[in-house]
Amino acid sequence: MAYDAALDALKSLLGDRLSLTQADRDLHGQNETWFAPAPPDAVAYPATTEEVSQIMKICTAHRMPVVAWGTGTSLEGHALAIHGGLCLDMSRMDKLVELYQDDMQVRVQPGMTREVLNTELRATGLFFPVDPGANASLGGMASTRASGTTTVGYGTMKDNVMGLEVVLADGTIIRTGSRARKSSAGYDLTALMLGSEGTLGIITELTLKLHGQPEAVSSAVCAFDTLHAAVETVQMVIQMGIRMARIEFVDAMTAQIFNKMNGTDLPEKPHLMIEFHGSEAMVAEQSERFGEVVTEMGGANFDWATTAEDRTRLWRMRHGAYPACIAYRPGCMGLVTDIVVPISRLAEAVEDTRRDIDAAGLVGPILGHVGDGNFHSVLMLDRNDKDEFKRAKEVAAKMSERALSMGGTVTGEHGIGMGKLAYMEAEHGAAWQVMGAIKQALDPLNILNPGKMVPDQTKAVREAAE
Repeated sequence: MAYDAALDALKSLLGDRLSLTQADRDLHGQNETWFAPAPPDAVAYPATTEEVSQIMKICTAHRMPVVAWGTGTSLEGHALAIHGGLCLDMSRMDKLVELYQDDMQVRVQPGMTREVLNTELRATGLFFPVDPGANASLGGMASTRASGTTTVGYGTMKDNVMGLEVVLADGTIIRTGSRARKSSAGYDLTALMLGSEGTLGIITELTLKLHGQPEAVSSAVCAFDTLHAAVETVQMVIQMGIRMARIEFVDAMTAQIFNKMNGTDLPEKPHLMIEFHGSEAMVAEQSERFGEVVTEMGGANFDWATTAEDRTRLWRMRHGAYPACIAYRPGCMGLVTDIVVPISRLAEAVEDTRRDIDAAGLVGPILGHVGDGNFHSVLMLDRNDKDEFKRAKEVAAKMSERALSMGGTVTGEHGIGMGKLAYMEAEHGAAWQVMGAIKQALDPLNILNPGKMVPDQTKAVREAAE
């Protein structure tokens, strides 16, 4: 094995928390979508920041690639060890380190999931709002700059991470940001690490901004005859300044899948799912204004989720859309892609995407967080049909190209990983090379998640070493 010396040193450091079993390696070589398995050479389970630092020193000394692993829920192959090496499973670093209740802040380790954090916060009157659907690890959410259903009301990880503890490629431990609400001291290294997908450092601690649990919550679902009417309703609601915590869109095919997989009886039409947070008076006012817009835009089957149980069922159904889609076509695999466009172009982008999917003869529902211009397509493919896969890739490419032509971005929350790497130069131009220069400065041996995010430096690093 190419990394025998490194593995011997790691074994001395970690003991039985270094695994070389085929089962463990295979588990950490899988992904949620269509990418080929890529097992690492070994899996490490660190327990402390200092251990992560020692691991990175060993891997740097032996030029061994390191890929961080949270819960494995990413959709673009981010955590696949495509160059082999070590998978750094952060699941045992899962503690709440310190709660600053008066400041509405918390320090956590990266392996803690968002659902566990909110369970621990339940008695405090506070909660962490970023909700990508999957019960992802907070470190993974920071690494992909995650967002989700609540972005329109509470922002993304970028807006809710105040500071980080990060281990760099050479084992150096740094802290970025602080607990202060603002700062003008130096480069914003917290923002640099957020969304870097493990290519610049390993996150070992996060300081997060918390929010007060709302006094009142109101949720509803309503149907529209056309995609255009549903998406235009979103645009109008935003322009009117109606304050929403969530506003989600699902198309007619998604409604059909929900009915089959959840036993619901939604009209098989495009739907909006909406939620308001605030005081009783604020929620009542915003709900009334929203209802007026829906009526004006021809919405129907307006159904308020009046109890906590009803709301939980509504959002559990929305969060379960991807596994429901996969189960709807047994044996299929998903090619899942997302784009973001300016709100003014959203209806056009969604309608054009629907036409592309239908013209390609694919099964592909559209859904998304349309309150911020972000929508997804779940293309459900026969694993053995190469032509279907080719057509799906062509549709995904058209989506990305359309987003860029409209002044948008090729991904709003799935991230780059391997799936969107080909579009980085088209979106960023010369700035992509600047990203590569930053990577080179912080990770000159290119051992942190190589082959992701920036122009691939693997060949250049190997040639320099010879």
